[in-house]
Amino acid sequence: MTIRSRTKSSYVRTAVLWVLLVIVSCLAADSRTKSPIPMRNDRSSEVPGRGHVSGSEELRGTISLSGAWALYPMAVRWSEEFRRLHPGVRFDVQAGGAGKGMADALSGMVDIGMVSRDIHPEETARGAFPLAVTKDGVVPTASAKNPYLKDLRKQGVKKSAFEGLFVSGAAKTWNDVLRNGSSKEVHVFTRSDACGAAETWAAFLGKKQEDLLGVAVYGDPGLADAVIRDPWAVGYNNINFAYDAKTLKPVQGLVVVPVDFNGNGLLDPDEDFYGSRDEITAAIARGAYPSPPARALYFVTKGKPSRPLVREFLLWVLQEGQQFVPEAGYIPLGKDKLDRQRSLLK
Repeated sequence: MTIRSRTKSSYVRTAVLWVLLVIVSCLAADSRTKSPIPMRNDRSSEVPGRGHVSGSEELRGTISLSGAWALYPMAVRWSEEFRRLHPGVRFDVQAGGAGKGMADALSGMVDIGMVSRDIHPEETARGAFPLAVTKDGVVPTASAKNPYLKDLRKQGVKKSAFEGLFVSGAAKTWNDVLRNGSSKEVHVFTRSDACGAAETWAAFLGKKQEDLLGVAVYGDPGLADAVIRDPWAVGYNNINFAYDAKTLKPVQGLVVVPVDFNGNGLLDPDEDFYGSRDEITAAIARGAYPSPPARALYFVTKGKPSRPLVREFLLWVLQEGQQFVPEAGYIPLGKDKLDRQRSLLK
């Protein structure tokens, strides 16, 4: 190799090194101007009372929820509204039944379990920390293809007839339900997953979920679909899966079956409140539709929440978040009860 060629190579290497140094310097400067991406389990910057806080005092982090289908639409709405105020917060909300929500919360799989039934003493003993956040109800359902809709709407169905269908099995035909002479068999559907809707419907009939008869179907949507397809079916659903969120009328193809609470064989005017979601929620609020099958809905954590971000969200739900409850199809809790729930977090 000549001296000239070695000098040329030296120039080339020097130029390459300078280019690399410029690129590295630019990248380093760019990284210093960007905020770190909030990670799912990044809690290192959480401070008491403020959650995960950046230099601008903005809440950041992820809150995970799982559980009751009944609470799922409300939890989604709350998460959307909270994110409008705090864009740095992310939510992971999944439905799967109240039993799953309780199990996930107690095992630490999620921050908050959604539970649509009363809390069992053994769950409290394991550390369940429940906060009542709103109220709804479970309603019996039938298919819009049922040929006896006129009778159902005129008479309603007595509690004793529901007991015969779902508990004892003594009611087998539509004549047993409506005294209309029909020999057509009633097809009873229930839930396969451990859930608050089944537990609450069973409690109305004086039993537990495992006592309920019927073909078992997973989830609120699955049960509603099964009933819609079968003209001879009877089932039950949480209110927000029985009524359409836009029209506020019963879901297309589904009929909400009136309950003849006084057992006189007729649906009296003060028992007739099933035409729209607003009517049934108003009936629950004034106590005309009793508990059960109406019930409180709970957010559950493992012990008193230690994550400031989770505590901040729960306090918001129990105060500012209550303004979204009626329009989402739920019943607000009374002021005294909400005050008691908030005091539990202090």
